[in-house]
Amino acid sequence: MKITHIDIYRFSIPMEPFTIATGTMTHAQNVFIRVHTDAGFYGVGECSAFPMIVGETQDTCLVMAREFAKLWKGKDVLNIEDRLQELNSFTAGNTTIKSAFDMALYDIAAKNAGLPLYQFWGGKRKQVETDITIGIAAPEVMAERAIAFKQLGAGILKVKLGKGAKEDVERIKQIRHAVGDKMKIRVDANQGWSFDAAVFALQSLGEYDVEFCEQPMRTWYDDRLPELMSLSPVKIMADESVYNHHDARHQINSRSCDYINIKLAKSGGMFEAKQIHDLAAENNIPCMMGGMLESRIALSAKLHFVYAHPNMKFYDMDTCMLGHLEDPCVGGVTYDGYFLNINDEPGIGADADEEYLKKCEKIEIH
Repeated sequence: MKITHIDIYRFSIPMEPFTIATGTMTHAQNVFIRVHTDAGFYGVGECSAFPMIVGETQDTCLVMAREFAKLWKGKDVLNIEDRLQELNSFTAGNTTIKSAFDMALYDIAAKNAGLPLYQFWGGKRKQVETDITIGIAAPEVMAERAIAFKQLGAGILKVKLGKGAKEDVERIKQIRHAVGDKMKIRVDANQGWSFDAAVFALQSLGEYDVEFCEQPMRTWYDDRLPELMSLSPVKIMADESVYNHHDARHQINSRSCDYINIKLAKSGGMFEAKQIHDLAAENNIPCMMGGMLESRIALSAKLHFVYAHPNMKFYDMDTCMLGHLEDPCVGGVTYDGYFLNINDEPGIGADADEEYLKKCEKIEIH
């Protein structure tokens, strides 16, 4: 099956401002692609650029997408490993836009087999409950948001920290007092603390029953993670410290994390994400499925991945609930409160709304 042409869209999604330690986003900087084949059907892919984390913008993704599309024209779409190797040989990094092309390949492969993607991988359904994220604000504002989420039925809070260790501790103190003892709280410092600040914060958070802390420090302090692990009563999850399975190997062998957060925008897609997952599983390191600001299109692919990979134990899959003001997806994942479901359509089971695409800049590579 040959690739005939590829359509690329500037897939911007307006959203309520969302703040983390490294910046504020006012719209999701996404790119959507369709990889067309001579079999008469296409595969879809979506990525969400988060420049302050991964170093790519929507514009850089669009430029690289043109180059990637040219590389693939006329090639065998079912040879996934070779197609992805062509992208990796062409350029180092650029994992965000690579993940959209990876996704389209798996969508096509599963559609060709007539199976939903999770069944194509030999997986089965399971219950998936996402956390819901609270962005950084004043402690009392964050506590009010936590109460509101609890009243809406949320069971797990993910709280963004990293703007100052002392105030971060106060944020969690007020949230925990506001929601009580039963609600799960996990925190994400987004590389916002120094080593000393991380020690202070994590030791102080020990009394508030925090499930884990994501990425407490900048990746250039990874050599100090084993020491931090020994001092922290809170378990530590690697996020930006693990882009690929080689990073995962370094973290695991140096005993630098308890858990790993897998994001398609970091790994370059599901092919590499599977390698991270399998290595972590071999070493009894549970993983979380995370994300940037994807629509329900990419979220659908992530749910299929979760169904098919049993070492995915935590689910940070609330991206579409974080203030997206429009939904550009047809089909795909549905939310039942904070639980995710999807039907058994072949492939990833999601596509872009044609009316929404009419508003998007389009690039065609024939």
